Amino acid sequence: MSVDKQAQYDLLIINAEVFDGSGSKSFYQDVAINDDKIIAIGSLNNATAKTIFDASGLVLAPGFIDVHTHDDLELIRNPQMMAKISQGITTVIIGNCGISASPYTLLDVPPDPINLLGTQEEFNFASLNDYINTFSEVKPSVNVAALVGHTALRAQVMDNLDRAANPVEISLMKTKLRIALQQGAKGLSSGLAYHNASCAPAAELEELAAELNAFNAIYTTHLRTEFDGIIDALDEAFTLGRHANVPVVISHLKCAGKQNWGRSRDVISHIENAQQHQHIACDCYPYNASSSTLDLKQVTADFKIFITWSMSHSEMAGQSLADIAQQWDISLMAAAERLQPAGAVYHGIYEADVRNIIKFPTTMIGSDGLPCDPHPHPRLWGAFPRVLGHYSRDHNLLPLGQAIHKMTGLSATEFMLEQRGFIKEGYFADLVLFDPKTIKDCANFVSPFEVSTGIKQVWVNGQSSYQEGIGTNKSAEQRAGRFLSHNSTQVSG
Repeated sequence: MSVDKQAQYDLLIINAEVFDGSGSKSFYQDVAINDDKIIAIGSLNNATAKTIFDASGLVLAPGFIDVHTHDDLELIRNPQMMAKISQGITTVIIGNCGISASPYTLLDVPPDPINLLGTQEEFNFASLNDYINTFSEVKPSVNVAALVGHTALRAQVMDNLDRAANPVEISLMKTKLRIALQQGAKGLSSGLAYHNASCAPAAELEELAAELNAFNAIYTTHLRTEFDGIIDALDEAFTLGRHANVPVVISHLKCAGKQNWGRSRDVISHIENAQQHQHIACDCYPYNASSSTLDLKQVTADFKIFITWSMSHSEMAGQSLADIAQQWDISLMAAAERLQPAGAVYHGIYEADVRNIIKFPTTMIGSDGLPCDPHPHPRLWGAFPRVLGHYSRDHNLLPLGQAIHKMTGLSATEFMLEQRGFIKEGYFADLVLFDPKTIKDCANFVSPFEVSTGIKQVWVNGQSSYQEGIGTNKSAEQRAGRFLSHNSTQVSG
């Protein structure tokens, strides 16, 4: 790296193998940045810059976009966002699975699964604008775009979540959703598999989704089931998309449960048939295990269930449910009931299905990590390098350019992130530089907090934000993340 104070560019990256995010083959050209934008791409041999970075042997890609996170409060709590930026992630989408920290007026202890985001005192955002204001004060290291959670809306207007919302409650939810969309939310998310949303009929969701089209917003959904009834659950989501005339994103697409193993080709074919008539995409995480709250409906002896936390019996965390049940000399179900509320990792997905879904052309990559979990799924720290290293390089599952596309250009297009996700002149300089030979996820189910290797440098809005071996920027003045409003306004952090 060299420095020249008398220069025409702020940063010049030379000799990198550039993948522009489109899925096309790489090219070797220089990339010049001024302030927060990519200014020039080409053979810039005679250019001068304040900083010249020689990237020989490295890959330059758009900053990765984590389309499926539960980082709503983590961005405020730990704005350095080391778990994400160390993977090359420069933008996160929050508010997934029906769970959002805003707009949310806390009346009591947050119900399941909203409790995945944080503790009662952390919910202080009655409006999305309140969240944006706090985000701008804290200045996290990464950009963020927000969805509004259906379960979060329900929890604010209903005295009992074990039923359908009535017309008055639906009207109140629609008002809250509409205001959030006006303030820049990307759309509505649902988590219909969770107990506190499962009683919501399709008609309730369709009423809310009717607000989306006027804002060119989207609907994302954690399906009503990812188990045996997944085809019917997909059809419910597709019907809503057609009814509301909005794009649909299927969250963390999978074939869960032993009886469902091997069905990925049928599921993909069903999605492809629907895509002939409407706009549908999906995301996935690159692991054959899921993680969430301990759901009694998923308790089984068919595969290992690892308990990550328990509020009622914290001393039992870090063990399998089977071992806990044996110690207590009770059934699996009885042990699960005694542990409530709790979190778990479910080793219940078939690896071949994971690979088929990753390869599906309209699949984006999302981590679905749970930052509050004391023993999180390794996807929180390793999902993106795992795709590039384990699946693309080591197993030749898909070419590197396509793998990058699934975490950059495709994601930016589906979530309408303007001037991001591609290396193009005039686009924001969210960039990641990595070594294709050494990039590797190091987090695992035993040691989930390990930093990935091979991510050399990350820039967010043109600012150097992560260096391998050094880490991320410590002070708010050095951090460069922004709130990305759906209304095309870039709100500075």
